[in-house]
Amino acid sequence: MVFSALMILGCGAVSIWDGCRSGFGFWQFFLRFLLILTLYKVYDMVCFDYFLLMKFRFFQHYYPETESALAGRKYGFNIKSQLLKLLVIFPAVSAIAAWICSLIG
Repeated sequence: MVFSALMILGCGAVSIWDGCRSGFGFWQFFLRFLLILTLYKVYDMVCFDYFLLMKFRFFQHYYPETESALAGRKYGFNIKSQLLKLLVIFPAVSAIAAWICSLIG
């Protein structure tokens, strides 16, 4: 988890640095951040939720006590929270980050 957080922060830092260096405006920063966060969420939904949790049962294999927590669940069991992030939270975060970056860039 620490490695994943560092990779996300590193991606953000490189995106901000490159955008400032290239003279990005608000909309360019906004689209860049929104694209990064959207691709991250799609990767999370496909690779982590579908493949690791549902198809390959990775965590249930190594942590058998979690078997009952995921019993009977189908892919998309947390779709409301995923869509909330994808359609509301990520655009809002992208807009705030783009506004801040366009002020300093």
